[in-house]
Amino acid sequence: MMDHISVSQINLYLDCSLKYKFYYIDRIPKPFKPSGILFGKAIHSALEWLNKQRQIGNHVSLEKLFKIFETDWFAYKAEEKVLFKEGETEEKLILKGKELLSLYFHQQNEPVLMAELPFQIPLISQTGEVLEVPLYGVIDLIEKGDVITEFKTSQKTMDLFQVSNSLQLTAYSYAYEFLFQKRPKGLKIVNLVKSKNPKLEVIYTTREKKDYQRLFLLAKKVLEAIKARIFFPKPSFKCKECEYQEYCEKWGG
Repeated sequence: MMDHISVSQINLYLDCSLKYKFYYIDRIPKPFKPSGILFGKAIHSALEWLNKQRQIGNHVSLEKLFKIFETDWFAYKAEEKVLFKEGETEEKLILKGKELLSLYFHQQNEPVLMAELPFQIPLISQTGEVLEVPLYGVIDLIEKGDVITEFKTSQKTMDLFQVSNSLQLTAYSYAYEFLFQKRPKGLKIVNLVKSKNPKLEVIYTTREKKDYQRLFLLAKKVLEAIKARIFFPKPSFKCKECEYQEYCEKWGG
């Protein structure tokens, strides 16, 4: 029996319900991790450290931030077998990581109110129905002025449609409103793009009650499907980097 649900679980089920089963139900150890996943984790850890230092008023150097990033990268790499993309090397990734962190470090940032705020709250529909398990998550960043930030690392820029439909931002907005009894003044994604010429893009968006209702319905239907043991492969471009490709090929229904 599940004791909570997260946006990561919902997104994984929607991406590929069979992969969800392998990971969350069968708990099959992953034989490797794509480099992009570990890169994103190391970037996120470095940003978490930076913003927690800023929250308590500490001034830190860019060199120290680079050190945190490298330390996290090597720690993650020591625990996992890394699958690099064709033409990709560890040295190139570390260099891109530092370029991206430098861009974020030097941009004009508002004072940090909270970094990495965890929540576990009831998910309630507009009709008053309460989801059978709570919604769990961690808000990346809350800045002065009640602005919520989600950090992303990606290969390419995001469009407004992707940002407007980000379940993660919807969950952050819902959680903020539930916890503080007021709506956030702004929502934004800070996307660190590790393209040939690394860049940082900031995209603002908003959420309304109808978005919360959609989140509730998606969570409810995903839970129902999991309880009904509905799992099947969903072929896509993501398959070539999937850790469970071997198990998927042997799937017999």
